[in-house]
Amino acid sequence: MLIVMLLPNSRTESDGSAVIRVLSYNIRSMRDDTAALARVFGACAPDLVLVQEAPRFFRWRKKLARLAAASGLVILTGGATAAGPALLCSLRATVERTQDVLLPLTPGLHRRGFATAVVRFGGARLGVVGCHLSLDREERYEQGGMLLDRLAGMGVEHAIAGGDLNERPDGPTFERLAAVLQDGWATAPRGGEYTFASGRPYQRIDAVFATRGIEVLGAGVPLGHPGVAETDLRAATDHLPVLAALRVPATP
Repeated sequence: MLIVMLLPNSRTESDGSAVIRVLSYNIRSMRDDTAALARVFGACAPDLVLVQEAPRFFRWRKKLARLAAASGLVILTGGATAAGPALLCSLRATVERTQDVLLPLTPGLHRRGFATAVVRFGGARLGVVGCHLSLDREERYEQGGMLLDRLAGMGVEHAIAGGDLNERPDGPTFERLAAVLQDGWATAPRGGEYTFASGRPYQRIDAVFATRGIEVLGAGVPLGHPGVAETDLRAATDHLPVLAALRVPATP
């Protein structure tokens, strides 16, 4: 059965609030079909992209820049400097500041980090944190707490966070985040639910979260979204993306 996903277009409201599209996507270091990946990016028409597993090694900046350019986006921050997470944005965004954060390294495990930024869309000011949490249960839980601390310390009223959590919604880290933030899919499900694996998805381990003052208009895997081909979703990487439409209030 085809699931049709229709989300409102990005726009700035007369009261200064902004409707934005946010895409969270694990791109597996662009090791798969990069043309398909760019087509998915372009069809989703995001204002912000929270990338996980961005290229981190030889000519990683050029690879990420080519993907952004092919999708009508620009690099905001992250990549190798954040141990994998990266943020891309449309030219609609006004960038206030960015910061890449490396998290404490547990011996024998991969280094993890956050890509963070504060941006404006019209009169709406927004904090953004992109993450890819640990495969280790205990470390992942600690990183969930660090993510919440990072959001609380950004000095913004409204913020979003998202990425590959490496955990299902009934896990302790996912529940820790959802107790404080709105889980986009749980709040306003639109499109598909499961994000991994792209060939035969059977679990939701990727998510977009928003602080309570943001209105979630819809969130989910963009199955049936205009221009998004299922063949491209399967070929682009081993995860499926999460696309969310959010209404961010104007900042006084």
